[in-house]
Amino acid sequence: QVQLVESGGGLVQAGGSLRLSCGASERTFSSYAMGWFRQAPGKEREFVAAISSGGSTYYADSVKGRFTISRDNAKNTVYLQMNSLKPEDTAVYYCAAPGHTGTHYYTPARKGEYDYWGQGTQVTVSS
Repeated sequence: QVQLVESGGGLVQAGGSLRLSCGASERTFSSYAMGWFRQAPGKEREFVAAISSGGSTYYADSVKGRFTISRDNAKNTVYLQMNSLKPEDTAVYYCAAPGHTGTHYYTPARKGEYDYWGQGTQVTVSS
């Protein structure tokens, strides 16, 4: 069982930045892709970004050029650097991990490809 714990959310003004962190309990963390999703009130949970075990990245169009996903395998941690934040980025952000390893370039973007989820961290962007 993999446990994921997010941190780093908060309240920020539009145009500001935040960095989210997600620590994983799995000792073979480096072998797995990792992803970030978000869910705004009344909306479906949506894909934000993913990073493969080899460091390949994939982003939703809505965050491309503003958000950066990265990982530190020595710390079993994945990050989401969020710049130029907009009010529409307001949501609970979730870290997720698939239950199986993939190729070095595997960057899953569908909820169904993930088996483990963190508890979420709130990000609020004021206008």
